[in-house]
Amino acid sequence: MLRPLIGDLHCVILTKPAATLSMCLRWLSSKKGIIKKKPDLDEETLSKHFIDWRRVLVIAGNGGNGTISLHHEASREFGGPDGGDGGNGADVVFQAESRVKSLEPVRHQYKAESGANGRSQNRTGKNGKHTIIQVPLGTVIKEDDTIIADLESEGDQFVAVRGGTGGRGNHFFVTAQTQTPMIAGRGTIGEEKQLSLELRTMAHAGLIGFPNAGKSSLLRALSRARPKVAAYPFTTLNPHVGMVQYDDLEQVAVADIPGLVHGAHMNKGLGHSFLRHIERCSCLLYVIDLSVDKPWTQLTDLKYELEQYQPGLSERPHAVVGNKIDLPESRTNLPLLEKNIPLPVIAISAQERINIDELKKHVRQLYDEDMKGRIKEKKPKVDKSRII
Repeated sequence: MLRPLIGDLHCVILTKPAATLSMCLRWLSSKKGIIKKKPDLDEETLSKHFIDWRRVLVIAGNGGNGTISLHHEASREFGGPDGGDGGNGADVVFQAESRVKSLEPVRHQYKAESGANGRSQNRTGKNGKHTIIQVPLGTVIKEDDTIIADLESEGDQFVAVRGGTGGRGNHFFVTAQTQTPMIAGRGTIGEEKQLSLELRTMAHAGLIGFPNAGKSSLLRALSRARPKVAAYPFTTLNPHVGMVQYDDLEQVAVADIPGLVHGAHMNKGLGHSFLRHIERCSCLLYVIDLSVDKPWTQLTDLKYELEQYQPGLSERPHAVVGNKIDLPESRTNLPLLEKNIPLPVIAISAQERINIDELKKHVRQLYDEDMKGRIKEKKPKVDKSRII
């Protein structure tokens, strides 16, 4: 099988000296069909690699012990103590990296390198090499349900546990009364903590709605993101973020999260733990399916589930988006929805791209108001001494 292929490739190169290897491979693939396109990953495959919560045990390195040693040298009768100090133990550091998208690579336990023991001739032990754990942007680090760090920007670092200090050698204990001390210090034990890591998506606006309300289709219409779209509920299993582009080169990030159902706080459907991804959102877009009976009940249920997750979350700046206005039953339900809720409704069709520009203008208005400082979310207090 290989001999004819090699012969064909040789003929192509001889007849077309300027042909590159890529051209030859494309020609062979068209003739023999040996090169196949890599299949695209589907939503189920991607969900297996997306982890937004992880419990991690971090252990810092211990300090090295000091050494008891006396100097030995010819023609020097009283050399004196020359025991070196122990090296310092390594720290465990979390670092935010934009190329990391999930907590899946993070292991459940990390043990940093301990410092080496001191040696004779006043040689200090080697310090341990710090262990750096790369996490995605937006990772929140908790200890006993208390936020101790929030890594929002590229390169942010947080020292989770500090290594132990190296012990002193016997040369440190020399005094006028004790010229040859035979004691040395032990290295201290490194810190150890059990931490919880939570990934919260970095986005300005979040799409909230029932399953099959058209949130993924809306994200496709607003941005270049391509979440999976299908005719069955719970198509979206992981959050997706799309960037809305404007003529003045401003960009607004919009997050699409899995659908909520009535009773999600009681673990119905997919539950509501994924709502952590909208905690950073400055505004919310309630996507209502206008084609169902009594669509205003969806808004009531969505706000109730948000309040069950975090009190006050539903009170953030928000807008009501009525989707599927292209259907006849939706046009009938739109006046009823506007009558039963005290908010204006932006009627759109994500599939037919109806009124998408009007929705973009409203999202930009909410974004500009937030950037002006009218609405600012309080940030948790963290230990600044541990952030590098």
